[in-house]
Amino acid sequence: MRLVTISLAKPIVSRIPICACIGYFDGVHRGHQELIRETIAMARQKHCENALITFDPDPAVVIHNLDMAQHITTLRQKISLAYQYGIENIYILKFTPEMCRMPVEEFEQRILLKMNLQGLICGFDYHYGYMGKGSAADLKERMPFPVEVVASVDEEGEKISSTRILRLIRQGDVAAANKLLGHDFEIIGRVVHGRGKGHQLGFPTANIDVSPEYVQPRTGVYAGYAIVHNRLYEAMINYGHNPTINYRSDLSLEAHLLDFREDIYGAQIRIRFMQYMRPEQKFQSAGNLRMQLEQDVQNVRLLLNR
Repeated sequence: MRLVTISLAKPIVSRIPICACIGYFDGVHRGHQELIRETIAMARQKHCENALITFDPDPAVVIHNLDMAQHITTLRQKISLAYQYGIENIYILKFTPEMCRMPVEEFEQRILLKMNLQGLICGFDYHYGYMGKGSAADLKERMPFPVEVVASVDEEGEKISSTRILRLIRQGDVAAANKLLGHDFEIIGRVVHGRGKGHQLGFPTANIDVSPEYVQPRTGVYAGYAIVHNRLYEAMINYGHNPTINYRSDLSLEAHLLDFREDIYGAQIRIRFMQYMRPEQKFQSAGNLRMQLEQDVQNVRLLLNR
C-alpha cells in the first residue's frame, strides 16, 4: 500500500495513473465500501491502480473552527480498513483554511486535475470547494475523465451514513451500528495502570487510554472482545464513571478479559463492542457489585456464544 500526503504548500506531482474514490470515509461503513468496490472495478477496467482520497483533519473541524470532532474511526483505523477492503493507494489531503476557501474551479485545477486520475468515484451527496458549492453532478460535467456517482446505500429505508452510526453508538445500540458498518465498532488504545479496584473484586480490568477523537458510547456494560498481542478474548467492557467503589468524574473505558491472567500494561489493545448489556449503576456494597459482575460475565459468555 502507498500512502501519500498532499499539501498545498508544494505542487502536486503524480506519476501513477489511478482510479480513486473521494470523501471523508469516517467508519468506512457499507456505503463507503460500495464506493471502494466501484473504484476497484473501474481501476481494473482502466488497467491502473486504485486509490482512496481523504482529508485530514476532518473538514468540519476547519470549517466550523472546532478543537476536535468525534469520529467512529481514527485516521489510522480508516487507512487500515481501506487497505483491508482492497485499496492500494491512500491520498491524504491536508485540509487547511486555504483549502477550505478554495473556489470550486481552483479545487479542480490545483488538486483533482493534478492527480493523474483516470476515473473518479463519489457519493451522490458529495460536495467540494468553498461552502460545498461543487457537487457530484458538477464533477460529471466538468472532469475530463469518467466520474461515477454511487447512489444512497440504505438499510431499513434510511441512508447508511456516519452520522446515523454515530447516533447509534451514542445511544448504546452498537449491534445496530455494527450492522451498518459491515464490521465491528472498535476503540484502540494503550493499557494503562488503574486503581486496582477491579482486581480486589476478583475482576481485574485492562484500563485503556482512549483518544478524545473517538465517539463516546453510552455509559454502561457491554459484551465484546479484546484483541491484544494478535489474540482475541471475550470481554466484559465498562464505559463510565465506576460509581460504586472507584468513582471518577471523567469517563473511563476498561475491559475484563475472560480467562486471561497476563500482564499487558503498555500494550496496544483493541476493544470491540458487540452488544449493550445494562446501564452503569451504583450498588449499595462491593459485595452486591461483585454478584452483579458474576452475572455480567455469564451474560457475556451467553451473548457472544449465541
